[in-house]
Amino acid sequence: MKCLPQNTGLTYEDVLLSPRFSDIRSRSEVEIGNLIAPHYLKVPILSAPMDTVTEGSMAQTMHECGGLGIIHRYNTIEEQTKIVRTALKKRRTTKGVFVGGAVGVTGDYYERAQELIKLGVSIICLDIAHAHHILTKEALGFLKRDFSHVHFMVGNVATQRAFADLCNWGADSIKVGIGGGSICSTRLKTGHGVPGLQAIIDCAQANEGKRALLIADGGIKTSGDIVKALAAGADFVMLGSLLAGTDESPGEIFDSEGGKVKIYQGMASSEAQMKWKGEVSSREGISTSIPYRGSVKNIIEDLVVGIRSGFSYSGVRDIKELQNKAFFIRQTASGITESATHILLRG
Repeated sequence: MKCLPQNTGLTYEDVLLSPRFSDIRSRSEVEIGNLIAPHYLKVPILSAPMDTVTEGSMAQTMHECGGLGIIHRYNTIEEQTKIVRTALKKRRTTKGVFVGGAVGVTGDYYERAQELIKLGVSIICLDIAHAHHILTKEALGFLKRDFSHVHFMVGNVATQRAFADLCNWGADSIKVGIGGGSICSTRLKTGHGVPGLQAIIDCAQANEGKRALLIADGGIKTSGDIVKALAAGADFVMLGSLLAGTDESPGEIFDSEGGKVKIYQGMASSEAQMKWKGEVSSREGISTSIPYRGSVKNIIEDLVVGIRSGFSYSGVRDIKELQNKAFFIRQTASGITESATHILLRG
């Protein structure tokens, strides 16, 4: 047995960013965008390739908001390409198409990627729970060999070694985060994982020279968490629950005792597995209902305001400057309580 007692796994609530001197007179001076593949995204937010988060409507709206939608793979090739065609209407630019498509690393992954690329999808996401795996290496190798012009996003991983290996295998961007999603039970079921912020910090250290883009995926609950993720080394964040339950997320709106709701489910939940493959091979997620939240545009706008404000508190104007100047401090359990709106906790 190997133990590393000196290592402490930090999550978003464990730290705060220390305010710095700022000469930013207006938040409009802050640029929160970043470059991915040939595209410059004005907003560093990607929507997760989940069947209750990203299909055509979400991908379109994410594009309109300045972000990027990754259309999920939990269907047939024909169904996925139909969704992609819907998302691509009037979305072509001289630099390509602002939409991504997910594939796996076994079965029909090559044919699926091939069809998506034919449609003009320029970002292919190899989307598996544990990407530090021989099957990922083999699949990415085959795809990079035949489609060298395509941006390949790969994930998920949570360690320096995994991030470095995926860089060496040819990943253009890497999703970092295992077991931190709000409906994920991987850590409970398997005992494996790394707290979300710690995984970003560790993987960023393995990314000297920016060999691949780092995408923080899982465990992000607020715009403040997004600022912390970017400060720790992420280039983008991927969101699931924060974008679910909206007009643009797939699924119907239902009436409940507490109001209108929509279904949100982890792709490793038994419900999701039965829906897309007709059998359950593992149970590392749950399915639940969440409150209906209106248009995702309003959510993105609110997140952007918070992110820009966060940059201002650190006195920085872009992501690179934030990563160079940001200073984290630990907070105690009492600090976590104090950081929240705690008036309702008073006796």
